[in-house]
Amino acid sequence: MNVAVAAGGYSDEYIVSLKSCELVYDSLNPEKYRPVRVRILKEGWYAEIEGEKFPILKEDFSYIRNGEKHRFDCVVNIIHGTPGEDGYMQAYWELIGLPYTGCNFYQAALTFNKKDCIAVLDKYGIPHAESAYVNRELGYDTDQIIEKVGLPCFVKPNQSGSSLGITKIKSKEEFEPALQKAFKEDKEVLVEAFLDGTEVSVGVIKFKGKTKVVGITEIVSHNEFFDYEAKYEGASEEITPARIDEATKMKVEEIAVKVYESLQMTGISRSEYIIVNGIPNFLEINTLPGFSPASIFPQQASYAALDLKEFFDNEIEIALNRKNLWNE
Repeated sequence: MNVAVAAGGYSDEYIVSLKSCELVYDSLNPEKYRPVRVRILKEGWYAEIEGEKFPILKEDFSYIRNGEKHRFDCVVNIIHGTPGEDGYMQAYWELIGLPYTGCNFYQAALTFNKKDCIAVLDKYGIPHAESAYVNRELGYDTDQIIEKVGLPCFVKPNQSGSSLGITKIKSKEEFEPALQKAFKEDKEVLVEAFLDGTEVSVGVIKFKGKTKVVGITEIVSHNEFFDYEAKYEGASEEITPARIDEATKMKVEEIAVKVYESLQMTGISRSEYIIVNGIPNFLEINTLPGFSPASIFPQQASYAALDLKEFFDNEIEIALNRKNLWNE
């Protein structure tokens, strides 16, 4: 089976995605699949084979090599950020009838939009921090926002990943510079109350028809919060399993599974929570988490003895079955 391992993206997260691609590529069973690295970048889409680049034909996501056209049977999507994590690529692949791994375009778009995702999960009774929404093209009242969420608080782009553009502020004077920093990533911004508790990251998947918690990782940042440096440059401790008691562990697993199923997710997910007084408060869900060796999900998979070859077999099977539903 010809499988495209699609990586890259149009945001600054593309660097992380290209690293994730390598572990995914190596985790595909060579007895079942012929994987090809496919780069989705601002400068173009291309298949990369033995150091050569072959442009992707967008009418059917194929490429021509040595005069022969090569098509894919499935895409393993590991594109971080736009357009691979916010629904655009999923909608395109579905339009041309090409199976792909992970959640569908609606779930991708919804979960990438922090404000909308929290609004949906609120209807299911999922606890979360108090927040306020700011749109660059609309007016806003700083005093009103700070009164609502309190200080300290976080100013974060509504649609962005890898903690890009996020600032923790402790005074009103810091609000405007933080807002402008967030606006560089997105015209919509979420201002979120600070929660003083234990931060955990929870890997959840659909495996062999069942929703399964892969692991709970405790995040101990050496910085003010779990920012880009803490995530990718070693300024944090990631402890798997998290140092929480059994009752709290069960509550975290319960909430994480409820979030996954409420959103009707498929594929990999990693959701983030702050535990305050035994209650996990939802921060966000990542539908294409980092898959480099240093990333949290592979650490959880290793701890849980999850065989990645078997896992990607399962992901590709789900993708092919979804295509059958398109054709009904």
